[in-house]
Amino acid sequence: MLALLGRSRCRVEIADLAHFGGIDRLNKAEPGPALTDAAESLLPKRLPDEAIDVVFCWDLPNYLTLDALSGLMSAIGRRARPGTLAHALIFYADRDMQEHSGHFVPTADGELIDRSRPGAAVAAPRYSAEDLGKSMGGFMIDRVRLLGNGTQEFLFRLES
Repeated sequence: MLALLGRSRCRVEIADLAHFGGIDRLNKAEPGPALTDAAESLLPKRLPDEAIDVVFCWDLPNYLTLDALSGLMSAIGRRARPGTLAHALIFYADRDMQEHSGHFVPTADGELIDRSRPGAAVAAPRYSAEDLGKSMGGFMIDRVRLLGNGTQEFLFRLES
């Protein structure tokens, strides 16, 4: 993915919310100013005149409450230009998922190392498309497809 993105003029920002307590901070924050502050503090420092075009959520939404997801995506939406795409994978067919989200670390030679921790299986929230559509902070469902492994793939687009 990084090699593909590197072919065009772009800047990549990585906010590893899953492995530095970010998920817990977002899930425990009260909706409103506390959640807004938590979301903003977990994102990379904002550069003036630099807008986001693409967001890869991967499986992160599965580990966030709908309120936490809404707060995070609202913060991201304020950094993005209209039409920005957000990609997410939702555990849908299976009732269970891994306790912790995946953890992949880029290396200097452009490879990714899987540093995911083993963990127990927990109940997947199995968010509906309707619930996700209401919780993506201005990003609306553009496309949905069910993958062969039972994961629902969503592509959201930020409204203007």
